[in-house]
Amino acid sequence: MNLLELERETTRMTRVIMTRHIAIGKDTIADLRTRMTLEELSGVIIVSIERLLWLDWDSVVWAIAHLIPADIMDQIQSTLRTTLYKRLIHKGLIPGVDFSIDGQGNLRLNAKAQKSVA
Repeated sequence: MNLLELERETTRMTRVIMTRHIAIGKDTIADLRTRMTLEELSGVIIVSIERLLWLDWDSVVWAIAHLIPADIMDQIQSTLRTTLYKRLIHKGLIPGVDFSIDGQGNLRLNAKAQKSVA
């Protein structure tokens, strides 16, 4: 998938979420599943949600509560955890010393890490 197609699908997903119509949302996700990997699809949804955070917060809440399937939500959480982990390392923090992720997937930060993130 090239950048133009990715932009097109992200814009489409953003508009679909804004409709708050469950059937349209599920059909769109089903269509995208046939053409994308789970990681790519979760990326499209992440970017769509990020765009909507500035425009229509209620649609974001609706999408999380009613539209996004569990497997995609799990992939989104994994992607965001990995991205956050990389950013903390890039800031010079040490995994297992300054920060860690517990068994429930929650991020644990020591005082140094908390100052770095704030």
